[in-house]
Amino acid sequence: MRALKVLLAEDQDLIRGALAALLEIEHDLNVVASVDRGDLVVPAARECRPDVAIIDLEISNIDGLTVARMLHDTLPSCRTMILTGMARPGVIRRALSARVGGFLLKTTPPARLPEAVREVASGRRIIDPQLALSAWDVGENPLSKREEQVLKHVAQGAEPIEIAAALQLSVGTVRNYLTSMVVKLNARNKVDAVRIATEAGWIP
Repeated sequence: MRALKVLLAEDQDLIRGALAALLEIEHDLNVVASVDRGDLVVPAARECRPDVAIIDLEISNIDGLTVARMLHDTLPSCRTMILTGMARPGVIRRALSARVGGFLLKTTPPARLPEAVREVASGRRIIDPQLALSAWDVGENPLSKREEQVLKHVAQGAEPIEIAAALQLSVGTVRNYLTSMVVKLNARNKVDAVRIATEAGWIP
């Protein structure tokens, strides 16, 4: 039986090295690629054809769930696992829509990671129990796709006129979306709306 090929995508050198060392101990796991930016994942996967890609949710350049979605579209045979240092329960729903096979916290016991890789490679879906329980307590995302897009721009510091240009909307429409989001999230203002949506995992 051949070893499972694993791709690591983590922007912190120390963590990426520790993950590689942990997996390479296992006789049936082989780290075939290691990258430190989200935009490098798909090119690396095309070259080495991994069975499982382990992706940091907060990886630089492109967020981990976007990378997972791109990887699934490009190489459907490669299953993905997301690692995160933050327990943001709302992210679970986004991960499932991105067809992520596994979702683990970085506080997971080291011995669990090789087991998780094997389970994901076999087609099973695994979610950290702590995240699964907390996700149960978070309601459905009340934001529309367009409202999410607007709020992402707000989170990046964009003003309404800039958001309008980026999304090809009128400034008035953008302001209406901002008002709607503040009301839906029961927020004090747009900055508070960003905080609430980020903590819930509804925006990266």
